Amino acid sequence: MPANPPSNAAASTTRLEHALKPRQLIMMGLGSAIGAGLFLGSGVGVQLAGPAVLLSYLVAGALVIIVMNALGEMAAAKPTSGAFSVYAGDALGPTAGATVGWLWWVQLVIVIAAEAVGAAGLLATVWPGLSVPMAALAFMLFFTAINLLGVKNFGEFEFWFAILKVVAILGFIAIGVALLMGWLPHAVSPGLSNFTAHGGFAPTGLAGIGAALLVVVFAFGGTEIVAVAAAETEDPERSIARAIRTVAWRILVFYIGSLSVIIAVVPWTSAALKSPFAAVLEAANIPGAAAAITLIAVIALLSALNANLYGASRMMFSLAQRREAPALLGWADRRHVPVFAVLASVLFGFVATVLELLFPDKVLPVLLNIVGSTCLLVWTLSLLSQLVLRRRADAAGVALPFRMAAFPWLTIIALVILAMIFALLLSEADTRLQFLSMVGLTLVIASGSAVARRMRAAPALK
Repeated sequence: MPANPPSNAAASTTRLEHALKPRQLIMMGLGSAIGAGLFLGSGVGVQLAGPAVLLSYLVAGALVIIVMNALGEMAAAKPTSGAFSVYAGDALGPTAGATVGWLWWVQLVIVIAAEAVGAAGLLATVWPGLSVPMAALAFMLFFTAINLLGVKNFGEFEFWFAILKVVAILGFIAIGVALLMGWLPHAVSPGLSNFTAHGGFAPTGLAGIGAALLVVVFAFGGTEIVAVAAAETEDPERSIARAIRTVAWRILVFYIGSLSVIIAVVPWTSAALKSPFAAVLEAANIPGAAAAITLIAVIALLSALNANLYGASRMMFSLAQRREAPALLGWADRRHVPVFAVLASVLFGFVATVLELLFPDKVLPVLLNIVGSTCLLVWTLSLLSQLVLRRRADAAGVALPFRMAAFPWLTIIALVILAMIFALLLSEADTRLQFLSMVGLTLVIASGSAVARRMRAAPALK
């Protein structure tokens, strides 16, 4: 780390490097949506809605595709590491922009700690002698080093992490199809009876589909990092459009494909859905299935940790560049790495990790409950920003590099879906507190941002 960071004036002119390759951006967008929520959490949705959980995934998938297209339109026109925070500032005012940026940063630094502890805990189930505290801290140190070495290293790690997850899902779907077709020796095909048995396709009705939607929609959280990474990608105008077009349908294929296999093989009433991928592989008599899926889930968590640390550091860098955070955090070294933004982002993760390991299941669940719904608010404000900015561009006759189709109707449909999800959050006792905590946190950040801006403006008024 260089010993002498530049002055505030010099920091404000610092730029990041366009070093990410288009292939890395595409795989980053794909990999960010394929996490532990799919490998371990998909069974929860099946248990809530039965086979009709596919409808929950289709609604959530349609929502994330629209959000990604809206973000892609804005990112192609204005690639910046602040992404949706900058777009919210342009469209809705500086307080909205700063609030979205800080809210997303707080969410990510908490999730980073959860992913380190979760990956270490999963790995300990495969190697019981492993020290969970030491493994969690080792993960934090390793990925901090990766992010400090430059965006090229980060991009390559994320590329190969995503490749591993994609190969695992394709292999899983292939095994599932072979099992259902009766091509596997020593395994009995259940056919497609599980889609209608045990109470029918929608055994818990609309209430179950709605409850599953609350679980499913959070599995797609993280896809917005593509807009952040666009600022450091070669030829961002073309790269972001290509990433949006390819990632969207691939996400649906992987999610709907793997869920269809799980539903067909494992009855929705089965306790084995606690680990749905392992249950399918065990039904196919694949040896070492549980250990293999556990290791893939560890990779998924570590990939998310790496991506979230990158995203958090770039958002903090952007906030500092806009004078919404200390100027030192807006400085980058000779390799264009925002060193202090990386360290600030990982510091909270280290503290939360240590606290969680000292007081198991007491610290992180509370923190995660507070930020659990923030991705939905980020998506909502991103869509509102796109409505405003697209209308401005059309009115001014500006030619956009990438234009979302069916504007403004798709944006409005996505906002309606999000309104329904917020209503569901408020209607359920288990999620109401999460929603209210998110609202409270948002108000605190917005108030703090507005006060800080007035304080900065006060000397100028004098």
